[in-house]
Amino acid sequence: MTKLTIIDTLDDFERRKAKYAPVAEALAEMYGAPQWRKDTPAMDELISCILSQNTSDTNRDRGFDALKARYPTWQEVIDAPEDEMIATIKVSGLSNQKGPRIQEVLRFILAERGEFNIDFLADLPMDEAKAWLTQLNGIGPKTAAIVLCFSFNRPAFPVDTHIHRVGQRIGFLPEGISADKAHPVMEAIVPPDDHYAFHINLITHGRTVCQARRPFCERCPVTTYCDYYQQVTKN
Repeated sequence: MTKLTIIDTLDDFERRKAKYAPVAEALAEMYGAPQWRKDTPAMDELISCILSQNTSDTNRDRGFDALKARYPTWQEVIDAPEDEMIATIKVSGLSNQKGPRIQEVLRFILAERGEFNIDFLADLPMDEAKAWLTQLNGIGPKTAAIVLCFSFNRPAFPVDTHIHRVGQRIGFLPEGISADKAHPVMEAIVPPDDHYAFHINLITHGRTVCQARRPFCERCPVTTYCDYYQQVTKN
């Protein structure tokens, strides 16, 4: 789904897009203005994302730390016996799937690029960069967007469970949209230069205020623009 297709077919696209500026301003006043900085090499970000699937951030980090402690190089990860690899990252959950997947992804990158390096993605057109990443086994739109946004500060907007939920409540996203289809919608709504900062602030809002079980609307700064709040107060 392209941005042009979204604009042409999404119900009330201009209304949804108009929410961005006031919501972004209110969240920035509440949480600050996050500044992008490259803390993690792109290869580390990619493998960490695979470990993060269907688990908590804590378990992801513990699994990644265990992986790097046992195998200091990516070549050693490839060369590790599969059962040993699975045992090493067990704490991350679903290690029977993630272990072989990580090894397969690393083998592909080495075969395609001749080294364990994906920094070339910084210079590819966005559509090509996303397509290259999503051809890898287990890499979907969310992981691709995380790598491009966090590693290279490129205009990709990752949609995790918090953004998927909060985006629907506020009304950026139509109710019932899948997370995969939500990525291009958010990219069409949020200005490219703001993707990183707004992504961080929207996640923070989802974790602290607009929580899954109960949104704390009484301390939310964006109720004026929130579809969910307007519906609740009318009922």
